[in-house]
Amino acid sequence: MNTTPDGRPIPPAHADERTMLEAWLDFHRATLAVKCSGLKDDQLRLAAAAPSSMTLLGLVQHMAEVERNWFQRVFAGQNVPPVFGESNHDGFALKSGRGLDEAVAAWQAEVSRGRELIADAGLDDSGHLSEQEAGHVGDQGVSLRWIMVHMIEEYARHNGHADLIREQIDGTTGA
Repeated sequence: MNTTPDGRPIPPAHADERTMLEAWLDFHRATLAVKCSGLKDDQLRLAAAAPSSMTLLGLVQHMAEVERNWFQRVFAGQNVPPVFGESNHDGFALKSGRGLDEAVAAWQAEVSRGRELIADAGLDDSGHLSEQEAGHVGDQGVSLRWIMVHMIEEYARHNGHADLIREQIDGTTGA
């Protein structure tokens, strides 16, 4: 597999649909990790794109929650609690004792669990949204294909946020 100079896996130019979706999702997961690399704890907690309170550490925590929601709750139908507790259901809130290592470990555990849950599933297999979630989508059933495309979109959008935050912190751009 080819990688970018910063170590992210380059998605193949030609592949079957499943391989392509997984590769792009992995690329965007790796992009978020790159955006957080080399920073100190106080920098990861810095809300650097005013007026937003979003931080790089909060984004990592949020994506752990997003991974859990879409692969465990929606696709596999599991009743699992929020990754970082009921009072932090979206993952954005920071806790003074939790740094990047703990947040990344939780995020990577959620990524691994999601991979396990979809390993033998087909792209047309469906998960089930709550009525509230279905109101946004228009249907309570969503295919694994839909979930994977949504996850790519979710990471791409938040990686754009991470770009802005990182640039404000130390001037690093790209990736």
